[in-house]
Amino acid sequence: MPFLRRSFLTGAAAMLIGGATAAHAEGYPTRPITAIVPFAGGSASDVVSRILFERMSKSLGEPIVVENRPGAGGNSGTADAAKAVPDGYTIVGGGSGPVAANVTLYKHLDYDPQKDLVAISPFASFTIVVAASSKLPVNSLQELITYAKAHPGELNYGSVGIGSSQHLAGEYFAQLTGVKITHVPYRNIGQYVPDLMSGQVPLGFQWYPNVAAALTAKGAKALAVAGDNRLDALRDVPTAKEAGLPQYVVSGWFALLAPRGTPSAIVVRLNSELKAAVEDPAVRARFGQQGAQATYMTLDQSKKFLGDEIVKYHDIITKAGIAQIE
Repeated sequence: MPFLRRSFLTGAAAMLIGGATAAHAEGYPTRPITAIVPFAGGSASDVVSRILFERMSKSLGEPIVVENRPGAGGNSGTADAAKAVPDGYTIVGGGSGPVAANVTLYKHLDYDPQKDLVAISPFASFTIVVAASSKLPVNSLQELITYAKAHPGELNYGSVGIGSSQHLAGEYFAQLTGVKITHVPYRNIGQYVPDLMSGQVPLGFQWYPNVAAALTAKGAKALAVAGDNRLDALRDVPTAKEAGLPQYVVSGWFALLAPRGTPSAIVVRLNSELKAAVEDPAVRARFGQQGAQATYMTLDQSKKFLGDEIVKYHDIITKAGIAQIE
């Protein structure tokens, strides 16, 4: 085949494919979208995801149906999403665990977040709340640090699993302050809260929704929040900076991703719809009630953010000497 003819046919084929993709995206969506949330129903990430998807569904004109697929620290559901048909009808709420920390924490993953998924945008950030059992004789962050140094290795803190943002927030706190505290992983938050209130596991570096009931019941007290600003739900609780530990800024986050290969026009559309949703005052208010801050990034910013977070968690995990999970 002559070169010019072959080039023309190749170019024509590319134009046809591109035109089909654009046409497919232009009418998108024409049926319900499945959103995989790789954590249990009722968890903080599940709640904010449903708030977001409810708002996005209205502007997209089709429902976004949430499927909770918990397991293996969020890896199971995330792997399902990574292997889904990349047609825009399967998306995933990816947490800082399964798409960032777990890259280092697990010896083998059935997916590569950067190769098998495309980051649409982070949408919720959960500032870590330093919580202590009411039975623990401390009432401020500095008193906690002093107490922990006087009782090395005696204080336990709970999380929803090894490598979770709560676990790594505790490790980061220990690294910054030089204290020795012991991590106690739980299968779910419901098992941990009674132990926090009883004083059996008296510490937590938790998302607000996970300890809200304990705080309301006065079984636990919030000593500080590890963000740049105070939480709307805890206006009387100082930031770590205000409490004398300015370096302690840490949060868990949740982002929207799609299988790699999803048409770019659809990815752009989803990014735009997410932006509109998180800028909705009603959505931001509902997020705030859950202790979450609404966030948004462009596609390029989201790609860089994901890469930077993978590196950040790699450094925290390796410095802490956390063994890889088989």
